[in-house]
Amino acid sequence: MSENPFADTTESDLLAAFDATDYVAGDDIVTTVLLALRLGRPLLIEGEPGAGKTELAKALAEGFDTDLVRLQCYEGLTAENALYEWNYTKQLLAVQADEHGVSGDDSVFTEEYLLERPLVRALSDDHDRPPVLLIDEIDRADEEFEALLLEVLSDFQVSIPELGTVSTDRPPVVVITSNRTRGLSDALKRRCLYLHVEPPSFEKERNIVERKVPELDGAVAAELCGVTQRLREEPFRKHPGVAETLDWARAVAELRAVDDDDSLTPREIEHTLGCLLKEVEDIERVDGTLLEALVESARSARIEAGTG
Repeated sequence: MSENPFADTTESDLLAAFDATDYVAGDDIVTTVLLALRLGRPLLIEGEPGAGKTELAKALAEGFDTDLVRLQCYEGLTAENALYEWNYTKQLLAVQADEHGVSGDDSVFTEEYLLERPLVRALSDDHDRPPVLLIDEIDRADEEFEALLLEVLSDFQVSIPELGTVSTDRPPVVVITSNRTRGLSDALKRRCLYLHVEPPSFEKERNIVERKVPELDGAVAAELCGVTQRLREEPFRKHPGVAETLDWARAVAELRAVDDDDSLTPREIEHTLGCLLKEVEDIERVDGTLLEALVESARSARIEAGTG
C-alpha cells in the first residue's frame, strides 16, 4: 500500500513552505493545496496564462525541499516523450562492440540503456522525498495523451515490456495546469482536486512584487501594479500576468538608482511596455490617451497604497 509522506502536513507547514519561496497565497489556495497534499490527490489548476499556476508547483518543490519533475505538454505529445525511450544509439554501439552479447544472459534492454522521461522519472527511487510532478498546460495535449495520463495516475505505475513494472510506494505530488484552451475529460477532473486561480488583486500583486523585487521602492511597486491592473481592463490579445509584472518591476529597478521613489513617468512606461505586452497590436493600442490613463492609474495606486 502506498504511503503518503505529506499526510500529516499542517497549514503552518504549508505556509512556511510558501513563505520560504515568497509565494503569496490566499486562503482558498492554501486550503485546496493542503487538502491535495494530505489526501494524496492530484491538483488541477486552471486560470489565465500568467496567473501563477506553474509558480505554485515550483514553490511546493522548493518549499518542501524536493525535486520538481516537469512535463511540458504540447500538441502531438507522445507516450515515448512522456514515459520512456530506449537509447538506441548506445544499444547499437554496445552490440557492435560486443559489450553485451545478445545471445547470453546480458541484454541491451536494461536500465543502463533506458532514457527516463518525466512520468517514469517521477516514479523512480532516485528522490530523497517524493518529487512534485508538474504536468504543465495539459490542455495543449490531445485526448489520447490524457487517457494515458489517467492510467498512470490511477496506480502510479508504468509497465515497460522489456523490464517489467516501474512503480513507487511514495507517489509524487501531482500538479496539473490548464489554460482552458479546450475542455478536459470528466474522468481526469474526478481524480483531481480543483483550483481556479484568478488574476491577483491590486493588494496581492503589490505584495508579490514587494517580496520578489525588494530592491524596488514600495511606492513605485504600487504604481507598477496600478498600471498593470489598468492594462488588464483593455481588450488586448494577451493581458499581462504576474510574470510580466515581475519582469517589468525588475526592469524598472534596473534602470533606476537605488532608493529612487520618484513617480513613473509617461516616457518610462512607454519605453518599457515590452516587458508587459507581447503582441505588437497591443503595444500599438497604447496611444497618448491610454498612456495618460496609465499614468493616472499609477498616481491613484500610490495614493491608495498610502505611499503617496
